[in-house]
Amino acid sequence: MRDMLFERNRLWAERMLASDPEFFKRLHKQQSPDYLWIGCSDSRVSANQIVDLDPGEIFVHRNIANVVVHTDLNCLSVIQFAVEVLKVKHIIVCGHYGCGGVKAAMENHEHGLIDNWLRHIQDVYRVHKNEIDSLPIKNDRYRLLCEKNVIEQVVNVCHTTIAQKAWRKELKLSVHGWIYSVKNGLLKDLEVCVSHPQDLSAIYHHHGLSHS
Repeated sequence: MRDMLFERNRLWAERMLASDPEFFKRLHKQQSPDYLWIGCSDSRVSANQIVDLDPGEIFVHRNIANVVVHTDLNCLSVIQFAVEVLKVKHIIVCGHYGCGGVKAAMENHEHGLIDNWLRHIQDVYRVHKNEIDSLPIKNDRYRLLCEKNVIEQVVNVCHTTIAQKAWRKELKLSVHGWIYSVKNGLLKDLEVCVSHPQDLSAIYHHHGLSHS
């Protein structure tokens, strides 16, 4: 296994040099991405590949079900570094249909340690339970929770002291909510975009979110 991965790495590096001899020289310089991508750890959902950007063009944080928690110092540190050091202009929260974390959160089963993390998604489900459960087809309920989870995490990003501070300083920063379909490889804009705190009220109004 180890040898196979190292061989694939060597071949990849050779291909990159063959197509662009200056690629690694440029990459060696300080990164200056415009985007922070907060996505799911799912192995099928790779940020750079989905939007066809080279290494160095997008800063990435991934966890199970693309959750932004105000006690998660890992995620908050990434957001702070992206906004205050890298000066990104866009934060993209991107979920995906078929998310195992979201599915597990909807099930009434014990999964072990991960149940503590899934509580955050279950809270999203609880807030939107009536709307989600009103859908007659189980897969549609599952898909809607995937979307609602993204929107809630966008709101969580916007409520961080990092985003609030950036907007007070009148920095250009927009937070977006997208979702990806593994079935066809296409992104869907959930029409959630916050560029200043005032935009949050529109999200609450249109998506029926909790103010807590």
